[in-house]
Amino acid sequence: MSEYESVGYDVDNGVATITLNRPDKHNAFSPTMIGEVADVWQRLRMDDDVRVAIVTGAGERAFTVGIDLTFEHPQPSSKLMINDPMLRIGPKTNDLWKPVIAAVNGMACGGAFYLLGEAEFIIAADHATFFDPHVTHGMPSVYESMFMVQRMPIGEIMRVALLGRHERMTAERAHQIGLVQEVVPGAELLGAARRVAKIIAEAPDPLAVEVTVKAVWTAKYMNIHQALQTAPALINLIDSTSGISERADTLRRQSVEPLVR
Repeated sequence: MSEYESVGYDVDNGVATITLNRPDKHNAFSPTMIGEVADVWQRLRMDDDVRVAIVTGAGERAFTVGIDLTFEHPQPSSKLMINDPMLRIGPKTNDLWKPVIAAVNGMACGGAFYLLGEAEFIIAADHATFFDPHVTHGMPSVYESMFMVQRMPIGEIMRVALLGRHERMTAERAHQIGLVQEVVPGAELLGAARRVAKIIAEAPDPLAVEVTVKAVWTAKYMNIHQALQTAPALINLIDSTSGISERADTLRRQSVEPLVR
């Protein structure tokens, strides 16, 4: 049983599974859940036994619908500042560079994009939907759209953001535009996520995996010239290149079974 109140946490063979566990509230983020998810990411930074994480939602109806507005979230009086507790829930915001796979079951709505925007890739159940109702309720979609414009064509995020609750992107459409990397029947969702997580967890050097993650995000958020300037430092984070040729020879001798989807 998880030691957290609103988050399930389980580790098996180097894979941590984090389950947003408020199904009666569509896994909306309470202040407690926000703190617990942030704690999980910090915990994973220090746990060398965990190499990759899966994040999903309890039940079949929702991954998460974002922040729970029934709780108060006090704001500063200055219009130059904002108190957005959801900025605490992302793995990259918490300086975690171990891979995170999002397994989306059901609705991924509004504040879900804070989390999906910092996942390495997304696997969705075939009944999953993606939408952002902010403008329908007279609120701007700002952080949500900024996170997702990094992952979606601008026309797609504009359509989702501007049509609000009237537009629900299906898992199939999300796969077509590259937001989602695999769509599976709901009953197979966690199995599909665990299958790829196991492959990542079994990579011979976890630091090489983390550096790869860091390199891709660095290139995403910088222009290509700036990103390339960081490449030598990232490569040199690996203790030694002496083992690379040895590992390459081992791979050549092995019969590697490709992952087909």
